[in-house]
Amino acid sequence: MELKGLFVLVGILLVSRTSSQQISPRKPTKKDTSKDAAVVELQKQIKDIVQELNLLKEQQALQTVCLKGMKIHRKCYLADPVKKRYHTASDDCNALGGALGTPTSADENDQLREYLRQSVGPDEQVWLGINDMMTEGAWMDQTGLSISYTNWDTSNLRSRQPDGGMSENCAVLSGVSQGKWFDENCREERPSVCQFNIV
Repeated sequence: MELKGLFVLVGILLVSRTSSQQISPRKPTKKDTSKDAAVVELQKQIKDIVQELNLLKEQQALQTVCLKGMKIHRKCYLADPVKKRYHTASDDCNALGGALGTPTSADENDQLREYLRQSVGPDEQVWLGINDMMTEGAWMDQTGLSISYTNWDTSNLRSRQPDGGMSENCAVLSGVSQGKWFDENCREERPSVCQFNIV
């Protein structure tokens, strides 16, 4: 019996609330409009602060990478001496917010070779972010763009690079060959170098 009375009371309250809302709809006042504008402005300011904070965090991370690695032509390079397959090395660079290194000029390639010689060793071949996996002979960077600069080793007429055909689709920079590039089987394990673009 008490439960029935409670349901009746709740029903009466709901009906009276609904009818009072229908009778006197609330009109926005001038004060409410100014509050809405202030809230919108505060939300915009908060969004701007968050974007600026994220940019500062990114710049700090790049500075840390540049301190550990080498700054060359508006990029920071960080060598990884641990030998890995191409895809593993690429995934590791991506996880750090970078990509496998892709020099875009002779000067950049020479500076990168010198940095790798000191950090990884003078005789190593190091993975670059260049491959022809999609179309044989069409060498691209990791963003899928065709590369405009190449440094293939063409000194040996018998094995002018790239010479591996379908079995060698990933590029390395060779310390022994003065920074020349060679195509390699992507399953080989090599050190790598990550690049981080400075905005």
